[in-house]
Amino acid sequence: MRGAVIHAPGDVRFEAVDDPKIVHPTDAVIRTAVTCVCGSDLWPYRGAEPIGDPHPMGHEYVGFVEEVGPEVTSVKPGQFVVGSFATSDNTCVNCRNGFQSNCLHREFMSTCQAEYVRIPNAQGTLVATGEVPDEGFWPGLLAVSDVMGTGWWAADAAEVKPGSTAVVVGDGAVGLCGVIAAKEMGAQRIIAMSRHESRQKLAREFGATDIVTERGEEGVERIKELTGGIGADSVLECVGTAEAMRQALHAARPGGNVGFVGVPHEVAIDGQELFFSHVGLRGGPAPVRRYLPDLIDRVLTRRIAPGKVFDQTLPLDQVAEGYRAMDERRAIKTLLKP
Repeated sequence: MRGAVIHAPGDVRFEAVDDPKIVHPTDAVIRTAVTCVCGSDLWPYRGAEPIGDPHPMGHEYVGFVEEVGPEVTSVKPGQFVVGSFATSDNTCVNCRNGFQSNCLHREFMSTCQAEYVRIPNAQGTLVATGEVPDEGFWPGLLAVSDVMGTGWWAADAAEVKPGSTAVVVGDGAVGLCGVIAAKEMGAQRIIAMSRHESRQKLAREFGATDIVTERGEEGVERIKELTGGIGADSVLECVGTAEAMRQALHAARPGGNVGFVGVPHEVAIDGQELFFSHVGLRGGPAPVRRYLPDLIDRVLTRRIAPGKVFDQTLPLDQVAEGYRAMDERRAIKTLLKP
């Protein structure tokens, strides 16, 4: 089969790769319905993370079960399934505590921009939709496999509550899905920090009540102006840079909470400052599996439409253009069709 392989910064190729097969009795193989490029894929693409030898890319997926190992009974061939970028057995103590992305048998997906994918820990990772959903739902379900689940975790970790004020730092797909999550959790005021008109429009559609275009300390001051000089109850940090983290911590009120889900790069936190701020901080890889049944239902009942973050659709063999478009901010998120 063929799939995306990164060779060097800026060099993603669609080429022949090994066909996936059942390696362990807990595996499944799926035929990809749709996949996509993630904002986190841009870190190695931009040279901000080491690449090493050429290797496959992609960790977001929905598809049709082709084959299952002998220990997989929760899904069967022919079913349409949604999974998480972090696989989990869904039975270990960490999974039972709701942190499936820290499963004791966790494996991170990394081969999903391809025609077929092997899913480790399939029993605990994959959730079937029952009937095969109409293709119009596929983008929304694909978003659930990562960016919607991650945006939901950001809001959950930031303890968004009914009637509260939430700030979303980052206007990529995760940040925009964070707006959806904050809205669904009942936030009365949702302030999206964005400088891009198309993303501001989508944030408004998803439920943002205010837009702040300033960044850094200017952005923090604007947040303070909008919140009576106090700061926000909840802040969702959806970028992963040092500037975004500072902005998030400073925008939260004393006693407020920051949920950080952007993969940190050169982020250092001043313990003394955090101590005296009374701001709570929680984050990490999203436990998407915890939220999958609920989020799948919200998509299929049209309560949420996270698939709108995909503003570019390409054939899978044009995956390199998908990376370029997102790197150049010509696209929020690129959907890939095999």
